[in-house]
Amino acid sequence: MNRTIAVVGTLDTKGADFQFLANEIRRRHCGVVVIDVGVVDEPLFEADVRRDEVARAAGADLAALVAAGDRGEAVAAMARGAPQVVRRLYDEGKIHGVVSMGGGAGTLIGSSAMRGLPVGVPKLLVSTVASGDVAAYVGTSDITMMPSVVDVAGVNSISRVIYTNAAGAIVGMVTAEVASGEGADKPIIAATMFGNTTRAVNHAKTLLEERGYEVLVFHATGAGGRTMEALIDDGHIAAVLDMTTTEWADELCGGVLSAGPHRLEAAGRAGIPQVVVPGCIDMCNFWARETVPAKYDDRTFYQWNPNVTLMRTTPAENRQLAEIFAEKLNAATGPVSVLIPAKGFSEIDVAGKPFHSPEAIRAFIETLTQRLDPAIRVVEMDVDVNDPAFSASTVEMLLGMLDGKGA
Repeated sequence: MNRTIAVVGTLDTKGADFQFLANEIRRRHCGVVVIDVGVVDEPLFEADVRRDEVARAAGADLAALVAAGDRGEAVAAMARGAPQVVRRLYDEGKIHGVVSMGGGAGTLIGSSAMRGLPVGVPKLLVSTVASGDVAAYVGTSDITMMPSVVDVAGVNSISRVIYTNAAGAIVGMVTAEVASGEGADKPIIAATMFGNTTRAVNHAKTLLEERGYEVLVFHATGAGGRTMEALIDDGHIAAVLDMTTTEWADELCGGVLSAGPHRLEAAGRAGIPQVVVPGCIDMCNFWARETVPAKYDDRTFYQWNPNVTLMRTTPAENRQLAEIFAEKLNAATGPVSVLIPAKGFSEIDVAGKPFHSPEAIRAFIETLTQRLDPAIRVVEMDVDVNDPAFSASTVEMLLGMLDGKGA
Protein backbone atom coordinates (compact mmCIF):
# COMPACT_ATOMS: atom_id res chain seq x y z
CA MET A 1 0.00 0.00 0.00
CA ASN A 2 1.21 3.52 -0.79
CA ARG A 3 0.83 5.55 2.38
CA THR A 4 1.85 9.12 3.11
CA ILE A 5 2.30 10.64 6.55
CA ALA A 6 2.02 14.31 7.47
CA VAL A 7 4.90 15.47 9.68
CA VAL A 8 3.90 18.63 11.54
CA GLY A 9 6.79 20.48 13.13
CA THR A 10 8.74 23.62 13.85
CA LEU A 11 11.54 23.39 11.31
CA ASP A 12 13.50 26.26 12.87
CA THR A 13 14.03 25.41 16.53
CA LYS A 14 13.61 21.64 16.05
CA GLY A 15 14.51 21.20 12.40
CA ALA A 16 17.15 18.51 12.97
CA ASP A 17 14.69 16.41 14.97
CA PHE A 18 12.03 16.55 12.27
CA GLN A 19 14.50 15.92 9.49
CA PHE A 20 15.62 12.75 11.25
CA LEU A 21 12.02 11.63 11.82
CA ALA A 22 11.00 12.29 8.20
CA ASN A 23 14.00 10.35 6.90
CA GLU A 24 13.21 7.40 9.18
CA ILE A 25 9.65 7.33 7.84
CA ARG A 26 10.89 7.39 4.25
CA ARG A 27 13.34 4.61 5.07
CA ARG A 28 10.29 2.50 5.95
CA HIS A 29 8.81 3.10 2.48
CA CYS A 30 6.14 5.66 3.35
CA GLY A 31 5.76 9.06 1.78
CA VAL A 32 6.10 12.23 3.82
CA VAL A 33 4.43 15.64 3.64
CA VAL A 34 6.31 18.00 5.94
CA ILE A 35 4.30 20.93 7.29
CA ASP A 36 6.34 23.76 8.83
CA VAL A 37 4.70 25.51 11.78
CA GLY A 38 7.79 27.37 13.02
CA VAL A 39 7.77 31.15 13.46
CA VAL A 40 11.06 32.03 15.14
CA ASP A 41 14.00 31.52 12.75
CA GLU A 42 14.50 30.32 9.20
CA PRO A 43 13.63 26.64 8.62
CA LEU A 44 16.49 24.14 8.56
CA PHE A 45 15.10 22.59 5.38
CA GLU A 46 12.32 23.28 2.88
CA ALA A 47 8.87 22.02 3.85
CA ASP A 48 6.21 20.68 1.53
CA VAL A 49 3.75 23.08 3.17
CA ARG A 50 5.43 26.32 4.20
CA ARG A 51 4.69 28.24 7.36
CA ASP A 52 3.18 31.19 5.51
CA GLU A 53 0.52 28.84 4.09
CA VAL A 54 -0.29 27.59 7.58
CA ALA A 55 -0.58 31.17 8.83
CA ARG A 56 -2.93 32.07 5.96
CA ALA A 57 -5.12 29.10 6.83
CA ALA A 58 -5.52 30.69 10.26
CA GLY A 59 -6.43 34.04 8.72
CA ALA A 60 -3.09 35.51 9.76
CA ASP A 61 -0.13 37.05 7.97
CA LEU A 62 3.22 35.41 8.74
CA ALA A 63 5.25 38.58 8.29
CA ALA A 64 2.97 40.43 10.70
CA LEU A 65 3.27 37.62 13.25
CA VAL A 66 7.07 37.70 13.04
CA ALA A 67 7.18 41.50 13.23
CA ALA A 68 4.94 41.57 16.29
CA GLY A 69 7.35 39.35 18.18
CA ASP A 70 4.53 37.86 20.24
CA ARG A 71 5.38 34.16 20.48
CA GLY A 72 2.09 33.33 22.17
CA GLU A 73 0.02 34.83 19.37
CA ALA A 74 2.20 33.18 16.74
CA VAL A 75 1.79 29.76 18.35
CA ALA A 76 -1.96 30.32 18.65
CA ALA A 77 -2.16 31.21 14.96
CA MET A 78 -0.28 28.08 13.93
CA ALA A 79 -2.53 26.02 16.19
CA ARG A 80 -5.51 27.43 14.28
CA GLY A 81 -4.00 26.98 10.84
CA ALA A 82 -2.46 23.51 11.18
CA PRO A 83 -5.81 21.70 11.55
CA GLN A 84 -7.11 23.41 8.41
CA VAL A 85 -4.09 22.35 6.37
CA VAL A 86 -4.00 18.78 7.69
CA ARG A 87 -7.72 18.25 7.20
CA ARG A 88 -7.52 19.54 3.62
CA LEU A 89 -4.68 17.18 2.82
CA TYR A 90 -6.62 14.28 4.34
CA ASP A 91 -9.83 15.13 2.48
CA GLU A 92 -7.84 15.28 -0.77
CA GLY A 93 -6.46 11.79 -0.09
CA LYS A 94 -2.88 13.06 0.14
CA ILE A 95 -2.12 11.87 3.68
CA HIS A 96 -3.11 8.79 5.68
CA GLY A 97 -1.81 9.69 9.13
CA VAL A 98 -0.01 12.43 11.06
CA VAL A 99 2.92 12.61 13.44
CA SER A 100 4.35 15.50 15.40
CA MET A 101 6.82 16.19 18.21
CA GLY A 102 7.43 18.98 20.66
CA GLY A 103 7.37 20.59 24.04
CA GLY A 104 4.44 22.65 25.27
CA ALA A 105 4.00 24.78 22.14
CA GLY A 106 4.74 21.97 19.70
CA THR A 107 2.34 19.69 21.54
CA LEU A 108 -0.38 22.35 21.34
CA ILE A 109 0.08 22.85 17.59
CA GLY A 110 0.49 19.15 16.79
CA SER A 111 -2.50 18.03 18.84
CA SER A 112 -4.64 20.78 17.33
CA ALA A 113 -3.79 19.48 13.87
CA MET A 114 -4.63 15.93 14.88
CA ARG A 115 -7.95 16.66 16.57
CA GLY A 116 -9.26 17.93 13.24
CA LEU A 117 -9.08 14.42 11.76
CA PRO A 118 -11.72 11.69 12.14
CA VAL A 119 -11.40 8.88 14.64
CA GLY A 120 -9.40 6.04 13.13
CA VAL A 121 -6.91 8.17 11.21
CA PRO A 122 -3.50 7.36 12.81
CA LYS A 123 -2.21 10.17 15.05
CA LEU A 124 1.06 10.02 17.01
CA LEU A 125 2.42 12.81 19.17
CA VAL A 126 5.90 12.57 20.74
CA SER A 127 5.78 15.03 23.61
CA THR A 128 7.63 16.24 26.68
CA VAL A 129 4.29 16.40 28.51
CA ALA A 130 3.01 12.95 27.54
CA SER A 131 3.47 11.52 31.03
CA GLY A 132 1.22 14.14 32.64
CA ASP A 133 -2.41 15.17 32.29
CA VAL A 134 -2.89 15.35 28.52
CA ALA A 135 -6.68 15.76 28.49
CA ALA A 136 -6.42 19.29 27.09
CA TYR A 137 -4.37 18.01 24.16
CA VAL A 138 -6.14 14.74 23.39
CA GLY A 139 -9.71 15.91 23.97
CA THR A 140 -12.15 13.40 22.46
CA SER A 141 -9.76 12.24 19.75
CA ASP A 142 -7.70 9.05 19.44
CA ILE A 143 -4.28 10.69 19.60
CA THR A 144 -1.52 8.33 20.74
CA MET A 145 0.81 10.17 23.12
CA MET A 146 4.45 9.02 23.32
CA PRO A 147 6.81 10.44 25.98
CA SER A 148 9.92 12.00 24.48
CA VAL A 149 11.94 11.16 27.64
CA VAL A 150 14.38 13.99 26.87
CA ASP A 151 13.47 17.34 25.38
CA VAL A 152 12.85 17.56 21.66
CA ALA A 153 16.05 19.52 21.23
CA GLY A 154 18.39 17.67 18.89
CA VAL A 155 19.24 14.13 17.90
CA ASN A 156 21.23 12.38 20.62
CA SER A 157 21.74 8.87 21.97
CA ILE A 158 18.31 8.89 23.67
CA SER A 159 16.20 10.90 21.23
CA ARG A 160 17.54 8.89 18.28
CA VAL A 161 15.94 5.77 19.74
CA ILE A 162 12.67 7.57 20.58
CA TYR A 163 12.37 9.13 17.12
CA THR A 164 13.16 5.83 15.42
CA ASN A 165 10.47 4.12 17.48
CA ALA A 166 8.06 6.92 16.61
CA ALA A 167 8.73 6.47 12.90
CA GLY A 168 8.17 2.74 13.20
CA ALA A 169 4.98 3.29 15.19
CA ILE A 170 3.33 5.72 12.78
CA VAL A 171 4.35 3.66 9.74
CA GLY A 172 2.91 0.57 11.40
CA MET A 173 -0.31 2.42 12.14
CA VAL A 174 -0.87 3.74 8.62
CA THR A 175 -0.01 0.45 6.95
CA ALA A 176 -2.10 -1.71 9.27
CA GLU A 177 -5.20 -3.16 7.65
CA VAL A 178 -8.26 -3.28 9.88
CA ALA A 179 -9.82 -6.74 9.63
CA SER A 180 -13.50 -6.64 8.87
CA GLY A 181 -15.16 -8.05 11.97
CA GLU A 182 -18.50 -9.77 12.20
CA GLY A 183 -21.29 -7.24 11.79
CA ALA A 184 -18.90 -4.45 10.82
CA ASP A 185 -21.63 -2.94 8.64
CA LYS A 186 -24.29 -2.89 11.36
CA PRO A 187 -25.89 0.46 12.28
CA ILE A 188 -24.35 1.89 15.44
CA ILE A 189 -26.32 2.95 18.49
CA ALA A 190 -24.59 4.96 21.21
CA ALA A 191 -25.57 4.34 24.83
CA THR A 192 -24.42 6.04 28.03
CA MET A 193 -23.71 4.15 31.23
CA PHE A 194 -22.58 4.65 34.82
CA GLY A 195 -22.00 2.18 37.62
CA ASN A 196 -25.48 3.00 38.89
CA THR A 197 -27.15 2.22 35.53
CA THR A 198 -25.01 -0.74 34.49
CA ARG A 199 -27.79 -3.33 34.75
CA ALA A 200 -30.14 -1.22 32.66
CA VAL A 201 -27.66 -0.50 29.88
CA ASN A 202 -26.34 -4.06 29.70
CA HIS A 203 -29.90 -5.33 29.29
CA ALA A 204 -30.71 -2.75 26.63
CA LYS A 205 -27.45 -3.51 24.82
CA THR A 206 -28.31 -7.21 24.64
CA LEU A 207 -31.77 -6.46 23.27
CA LEU A 208 -30.44 -4.08 20.63
CA GLU A 209 -27.74 -6.50 19.53
CA GLU A 210 -30.37 -9.20 19.14
CA ARG A 211 -32.15 -6.84 16.76
CA GLY A 212 -29.07 -6.41 14.58
CA TYR A 213 -27.46 -3.24 15.95
CA GLU A 214 -23.94 -2.59 17.18
CA VAL A 215 -23.96 -0.76 20.51
CA LEU A 216 -21.15 1.53 21.65
CA VAL A 217 -21.31 2.18 25.39
CA PHE A 218 -19.84 5.41 26.73
CA HIS A 219 -19.00 5.83 30.40
CA ALA A 220 -20.65 9.07 31.51
CA THR A 221 -17.52 10.56 33.05
CA GLY A 222 -17.33 13.82 31.14
CA ALA A 223 -14.85 12.57 28.57
CA GLY A 224 -17.32 9.79 27.71
CA GLY A 225 -20.15 12.18 26.94
CA ARG A 226 -17.92 14.50 24.94
CA THR A 227 -16.50 11.59 22.95
CA MET A 228 -19.96 10.26 22.15
CA GLU A 229 -21.14 13.63 20.95
CA ALA A 230 -18.00 14.07 18.83
CA LEU A 231 -18.68 10.74 17.13
CA ILE A 232 -22.27 11.82 16.52
CA ASP A 233 -21.02 15.02 14.90
CA ASP A 234 -18.68 12.96 12.72
CA GLY A 235 -21.62 10.91 11.43
CA HIS A 236 -20.74 7.55 13.00
CA ILE A 237 -23.90 7.11 15.08
CA ALA A 238 -27.39 6.11 13.86
CA ALA A 239 -29.27 6.68 17.13
CA VAL A 240 -28.70 7.39 20.82
CA LEU A 241 -29.97 5.64 23.93
CA ASP A 242 -28.98 8.31 26.43
CA MET A 243 -29.67 6.25 29.52
CA THR A 244 -27.22 8.14 31.76
CA THR A 245 -27.31 11.93 31.64
CA THR A 246 -25.56 12.46 34.98
CA GLU A 247 -22.86 14.65 33.41
CA TRP A 248 -25.34 17.52 33.47
CA ALA A 249 -25.62 17.23 37.27
CA ASP A 250 -21.85 17.72 37.47
CA GLU A 251 -21.97 20.67 35.08
CA LEU A 252 -24.70 22.29 37.18
CA CYS A 253 -23.15 21.63 40.61
CA GLY A 254 -19.47 21.92 39.80
CA GLY A 255 -18.67 18.22 39.96
CA VAL A 256 -15.61 16.56 38.44
CA LEU A 257 -17.35 14.62 35.65
CA SER A 258 -18.96 17.38 33.60
CA ALA A 259 -19.14 16.97 29.83
CA GLY A 260 -19.53 20.73 29.41
CA PRO A 261 -22.46 22.99 28.54
CA HIS A 262 -23.13 21.45 25.11
CA ARG A 263 -24.01 17.96 26.30
CA LEU A 264 -27.38 16.78 24.85
CA GLU A 265 -26.95 18.83 21.69
CA ALA A 266 -25.19 16.61 19.13
CA ALA A 267 -27.97 14.09 18.46
CA GLY A 268 -30.48 16.89 18.05
CA ARG A 269 -28.13 18.76 15.76
CA ALA A 270 -27.54 15.64 13.67
CA GLY A 271 -31.27 14.90 13.48
CA ILE A 272 -30.86 11.27 14.60
CA PRO A 273 -33.33 9.47 16.91
CA GLN A 274 -32.62 9.78 20.62
CA VAL A 275 -34.26 8.37 23.72
CA VAL A 276 -33.28 10.39 26.77
CA VAL A 277 -33.46 9.16 30.38
CA PRO A 278 -32.63 11.16 33.54
CA GLY A 279 -30.27 8.39 34.58
CA CYS A 280 -28.12 9.23 37.62
CA ILE A 281 -29.07 12.91 37.71
CA ASP A 282 -29.69 12.25 41.40
CA MET A 283 -25.92 12.48 41.92
CA CYS A 284 -23.02 14.84 41.42
CA ASN A 285 -19.48 13.41 41.49
CA PHE A 286 -16.45 14.54 43.44
CA TRP A 287 -13.18 12.83 44.25
CA ALA A 288 -12.31 11.91 47.86
CA ARG A 289 -14.59 13.39 50.52
CA GLU A 290 -12.12 16.13 51.47
CA THR A 291 -12.28 17.51 47.91
CA VAL A 292 -15.99 18.37 48.16
CA PRO A 293 -16.49 22.17 48.39
CA ALA A 294 -17.32 23.37 51.90
CA LYS A 295 -20.58 24.93 50.69
CA TYR A 296 -21.97 21.41 50.31
CA ASP A 297 -21.15 20.23 53.85
CA ASP A 298 -24.82 19.83 54.80
CA ARG A 299 -25.69 17.63 51.82
CA THR A 300 -26.29 13.87 51.60
CA PHE A 301 -23.23 11.92 50.43
CA TYR A 302 -22.48 8.36 49.39
CA GLN A 303 -18.91 7.05 49.28
CA TRP A 304 -18.86 5.07 46.01
CA ASN A 305 -15.22 4.15 46.68
CA PRO A 306 -12.35 5.81 48.61
CA ASN A 307 -11.66 8.15 45.70
CA VAL A 308 -15.21 8.91 44.50
CA THR A 309 -17.82 10.76 46.53
CA LEU A 310 -21.41 11.09 45.29
CA MET A 311 -23.56 14.02 46.40
CA ARG A 312 -27.36 13.88 46.22
CA THR A 313 -28.88 16.59 44.05
CA THR A 314 -31.72 18.62 45.54
CA PRO A 315 -35.29 19.15 44.27
CA ALA A 316 -34.27 22.68 43.23
CA GLU A 317 -31.34 21.33 41.24
CA ASN A 318 -33.58 18.72 39.65
CA ARG A 319 -35.90 21.50 38.51
CA GLN A 320 -32.92 23.30 36.97
CA LEU A 321 -31.82 20.11 35.25
CA ALA A 322 -35.29 19.64 33.81
CA GLU A 323 -35.20 23.18 32.40
CA ILE A 324 -31.81 22.48 30.79
CA PHE A 325 -33.00 19.18 29.33
CA ALA A 326 -36.08 20.86 27.89
CA GLU A 327 -34.02 23.63 26.31
CA LYS A 328 -31.63 21.15 24.69
CA LEU A 329 -34.28 18.71 23.49
CA ASN A 330 -36.65 21.39 22.22
CA ALA A 331 -33.89 22.46 19.82
CA ALA A 332 -33.50 18.96 18.31
CA THR A 333 -34.04 18.62 14.58
CA GLY A 334 -34.74 14.89 14.76
CA PRO A 335 -37.06 12.57 16.70
CA VAL A 336 -36.80 12.73 20.50
CA SER A 337 -38.54 10.80 23.26
CA VAL A 338 -38.05 10.90 27.02
CA LEU A 339 -38.60 7.90 29.25
CA ILE A 340 -38.72 8.53 33.01
CA PRO A 341 -38.30 5.86 35.74
CA ALA A 342 -40.51 7.40 38.43
CA LYS A 343 -39.33 5.07 41.21
CA GLY A 344 -35.66 5.93 40.96
CA PHE A 345 -33.06 7.45 38.65
CA SER A 346 -30.17 5.25 39.84
CA GLU A 347 -29.22 2.14 41.80
CA ILE A 348 -29.19 4.15 45.05
CA ASP A 349 -32.23 6.31 44.27
CA VAL A 350 -34.81 3.65 45.11
CA ALA A 351 -36.91 3.08 48.23
CA GLY A 352 -34.69 2.18 51.16
CA LYS A 353 -31.48 3.45 49.52
CA PRO A 354 -29.57 6.59 50.62
CA PHE A 355 -30.37 8.83 47.64
CA HIS A 356 -34.07 8.05 47.31
CA SER A 357 -36.03 11.30 47.10
CA PRO A 358 -39.56 11.21 45.67
CA GLU A 359 -39.64 15.00 46.03
CA ALA A 360 -36.59 15.46 43.80
CA ILE A 361 -37.91 12.98 41.25
CA ARG A 362 -41.26 14.73 41.12
CA ALA A 363 -39.58 18.14 40.80
CA PHE A 364 -37.78 16.96 37.67
CA ILE A 365 -40.83 15.31 36.11
CA GLU A 366 -43.19 18.23 36.70
CA THR A 367 -40.75 20.85 35.43
CA LEU A 368 -39.78 18.84 32.36
CA THR A 369 -43.37 18.24 31.30
CA GLN A 370 -44.10 21.95 31.72
CA ARG A 371 -41.10 23.15 29.70
CA LEU A 372 -40.80 20.46 27.04
CA ASP A 373 -42.29 20.95 23.59
CA PRO A 374 -45.65 19.10 23.57
CA ALA A 375 -44.59 17.38 20.35
CA ILE A 376 -41.88 15.50 22.27
CA ARG A 377 -43.16 12.25 23.68
CA VAL A 378 -42.70 11.76 27.43
CA VAL A 379 -43.45 8.41 29.07
CA GLU A 380 -43.38 7.98 32.83
CA MET A 381 -43.05 4.42 34.14
CA ASP A 382 -43.74 3.31 37.71
CA VAL A 383 -40.41 1.44 37.99
CA ASP A 384 -36.77 2.32 38.68
CA VAL A 385 -34.14 2.80 36.00
CA ASN A 386 -32.63 -0.68 36.42
CA ASP A 387 -35.90 -2.56 36.16
CA PRO A 388 -35.73 -4.83 33.07
CA ALA A 389 -39.15 -3.60 32.02
CA PHE A 390 -37.78 -0.08 31.86
CA SER A 391 -34.72 -0.89 29.75
CA ALA A 392 -36.86 -3.03 27.45
CA SER A 393 -39.20 -0.06 26.98
CA THR A 394 -36.33 2.26 26.09
CA VAL A 395 -35.25 -0.21 23.42
CA GLU A 396 -38.72 -0.56 21.93
CA MET A 397 -39.14 3.20 21.93
CA LEU A 398 -35.84 3.73 20.13
CA LEU A 399 -36.49 0.96 17.60
CA GLY A 400 -39.89 2.48 16.88
CA MET A 401 -38.23 5.81 16.15
CA LEU A 402 -35.67 4.13 13.89
CA ASP A 403 -38.49 2.44 12.02
CA GLY A 404 -40.26 5.75 11.65
CA LYS A 405 -43.16 4.64 13.83
CA GLY A 406 -42.53 6.81 16.85
CA ALA A 407 -42.00 10.46 17.73
